[in-house]
Amino acid sequence: MSEPHVTLDPSGLDPVQRKLRGPLEDQLTSALQAATERVRASYAGEPVEDVCRRLLDETRAGLHPDIAAGFQPDMDEFCRVAVAIVRGEVA
Repeated sequence: MSEPHVTLDPSGLDPVQRKLRGPLEDQLTSALQAATERVRASYAGEPVEDVCRRLLDETRAGLHPDIAAGFQPDMDEFCRVAVAIVRGEVA
């Protein structure tokens, strides 16, 4: 699996968010990649659902509280990353 990356759908963003889309995607991606590494490093056989929830919690913890509060990721995509962690496909 390649490095996880966050891409925001511009149709769901207000004008200010659209203007800041690039830096916001960079910050979200950085938080997700750091969370992926932490969760992968401490993975101890938990079910995918738990890994997915922990991945979301860890990602939000790495964001400014205002950004974390508004972050509504595609959970199917988050769970794909969790499945990759469980399968050992994330280096």
